[in-house]
Amino acid sequence: MTKFLCSTALLALVTSPALASEGYDDETIVVTATGADLALDKTGQAITVVESDTIQLRQNAVLSDLLATTPGVTVTRNGGIGTTTTVRIRGAEGDQTLTLIDGVRVNDPSSPGGGFDFGNLLTGNIERVEILRGPNSVPWGSQAIGGVVNIVTARPTETLKANVRAEYGYKDSAQIVGNVSGTAGKLFASLGGGYFRDDGISAAASGSERDGYRNYGVNGRVELAMTDNITLDLRGYFSKGKLDLDGFPAPTYSFADTTEYSKAQQLTGYAGIRAVFADGSFGNNLALTVSDINRDNYDPAFGPAPSFLARGRSERIAYQGDWTISTIVRMVFGAEHERSRFTDGFSPAKTSVSSLYGQLIVDPVETLTLTGGARLDDHKTYGSKATLSANLAWRPATGTVIRASYGEGFKAPTLYQLYGFYGDVTLKPETARSYDIGFEQSLLDGAFTFGATAFARKTRNQIDFDLVAFRYNNIALSRAKGVETFISLKPADNFSVSANYTYTDAEGRQVSALNYAPLLRRPKHSLSLSADWTAWEKAKLGATMRMVSDSRDGFGGFTRLDGFALVDLRAAVPLGDRLEIYGRVENLLDAQYQTVSGYSTYGRNAHIGVRASF
Repeated sequence: MTKFLCSTALLALVTSPALASEGYDDETIVVTATGADLALDKTGQAITVVESDTIQLRQNAVLSDLLATTPGVTVTRNGGIGTTTTVRIRGAEGDQTLTLIDGVRVNDPSSPGGGFDFGNLLTGNIERVEILRGPNSVPWGSQAIGGVVNIVTARPTETLKANVRAEYGYKDSAQIVGNVSGTAGKLFASLGGGYFRDDGISAAASGSERDGYRNYGVNGRVELAMTDNITLDLRGYFSKGKLDLDGFPAPTYSFADTTEYSKAQQLTGYAGIRAVFADGSFGNNLALTVSDINRDNYDPAFGPAPSFLARGRSERIAYQGDWTISTIVRMVFGAEHERSRFTDGFSPAKTSVSSLYGQLIVDPVETLTLTGGARLDDHKTYGSKATLSANLAWRPATGTVIRASYGEGFKAPTLYQLYGFYGDVTLKPETARSYDIGFEQSLLDGAFTFGATAFARKTRNQIDFDLVAFRYNNIALSRAKGVETFISLKPADNFSVSANYTYTDAEGRQVSALNYAPLLRRPKHSLSLSADWTAWEKAKLGATMRMVSDSRDGFGGFTRLDGFALVDLRAAVPLGDRLEIYGRVENLLDAQYQTVSGYSTYGRNAHIGVRASF
């Protein structure tokens, strides 16, 4: 499978037009690079932007399925929709991916590694996603070792607008999602919500009982222009789900069907004030954010009380300044204080960290942008730690961007890793250094774009679970290197083809070992191909193929996960100006595969839906 993937990837990138999720125009703005708005062609960091039209076009029910088609990203899921879903960037741990929803850090302080579980995150009312690849701790702080995923829900519109979407499909799955937004005087608002259900598949590959999932959520944003210079900004997101589980029942204690289930609830809030002075050259933002997560597992065989519970909460107050000193020099700086706490019912714990950071963005000439920054974190347990970053973006000719970056990452052990049942208070913080260099070339007025990025990262004291000592410990060193490539071609206004290929070599070495070994669940090769055609009467037809090579899993990495290829087809037909019917077939070839050893995945499945806008 690996040889086949390599040859197919080469053929695709040399002979096929392809989509890359890259190759944007000069107007594309990102915030993940510096924490403030910046034109994409002015940053030296590798960033993929997925806009609302692509989210709608692809029809994915869960965001992680869409992320899996972007460069440098791999996704594993422990069963059907709703189960634990991990997003890894450039071979880093999933817990080293910082995730934000509407400016709020949503990584779970009560989870073992402090990561964000993408299992409960549906595409719903998501309007935009930015994926930054590589460490970026200067503007974002801890956990941004692998990269940053920034999710933006539907924003207020200037005029009153509403939309609703409903679909039904495989395993009695159904969902309905709606949003309404508009403006009234100086008040701007957007409010949305959705419900999803799926009778599911058995999480255990050896099982036959369906493990169903239910989820509902709401999102909202309100902005009030108090004066011409000052705006009140309120945002909120709520999600609640119930998931049937499989476990390890007696007498064999092997993974199999059970009647266990879990409930999860997440609430995030953002309250901020934006103020702009000095004729727009000096922006200020003061915000208070809250992320609160409750998780409970139940086993009816042992009564109605939770068999496991976790409570996590993070509160952050942050100030950011954005000062355009001149046409050449810009400074982004800030101060933050975060408090977090967790309990598993036995070991309550809390900690805090205070931070200062500053970044200088300089355009010495029109074709060159240099960015450098530093951050100082003062952790309650681990004291002070400084991190640095630097990058450049050089635009030597029209349509050409050459990028290079250096980034550092810092991640303190989580409260669970320190004080939980399997914790170790002697753990050291994880630190990382990363380098990458790449280019992007656009030709034919943007109709043909291609590029590549080479990267390397070393992480010291990476924390992992020791299956021998049965507790968390520090790996002496892990490292990853690789290449991300992409091509996109749009030969006509109604037709586009695109592809991206990533090679990732990720390995780690235990303290007691002499040699490196491949890190688990990290395929070396991944390839994504996509084509979309607007045919007769504006009917949209499309297909995506995703190919992943073999990887290792299980104790000692002795279990082989075979590579796989997934093919999805999709179509959408308008029924007037405001109504559209759509449908898709996922895993068309009914591939049998696993991304986590012993856990099931979906076979061939189909869904049909309708969208309406007003």
